[in-house]
Amino acid sequence: MTEQEENELIIQAQRGHVLAFEQLVQIYDRQVLSLALSLMNNEEDAKDIYQEVFIRVYRALPKFRMESKFSTWLHRIVTNVCLTHRSRRKRYEYASLDQETEGMRPLAETLPDKSSSDSDTLNTEIKEQVQQAMHALSPQQKLVFTLRHFEGYKLREIATMMNCAEGTVKKYLFTATERLRGQLREVF
Repeated sequence: MTEQEENELIIQAQRGHVLAFEQLVQIYDRQVLSLALSLMNNEEDAKDIYQEVFIRVYRALPKFRMESKFSTWLHRIVTNVCLTHRSRRKRYEYASLDQETEGMRPLAETLPDKSSSDSDTLNTEIKEQVQQAMHALSPQQKLVFTLRHFEGYKLREIATMMNCAEGTVKKYLFTATERLRGQLREVF
């Protein structure tokens, strides 16, 4: 779909055409779920965030002025919902003996698996090491690193999503990279 075709869909959705909004959801639903899953590491949380994101998009779409790409605006909403969800969860966090098995999906499962036989074991070990190292990052560092290296966004786009300066994004990315490099030094 070209950018112009997408803009026409957005305009139709802003005018209340439900089918146009449904098409936008179909275009971006996998990206939203994938991003939410990579940021939350929990399938149930990611599904909740997915629903909340599209409800917010539906409500806010009439105010979208096309000053940025729709995908950038949408991913900013995903980012904000994830950060809000994390903040709420920390406030109401409780200890559970089954916490490790309650819908948790390791980051390693979200990474594409392109290996076979012997290299499977090595890749699994590397993925586990990367996953452990990612958990040590702050939420902002993890978010920036994920958006940049797993989702392929530019620093400027990430800054727009996070509503902060590009320099702040660079700082988060640099710090995250240095921390990961230090923690993964023995692996690589």
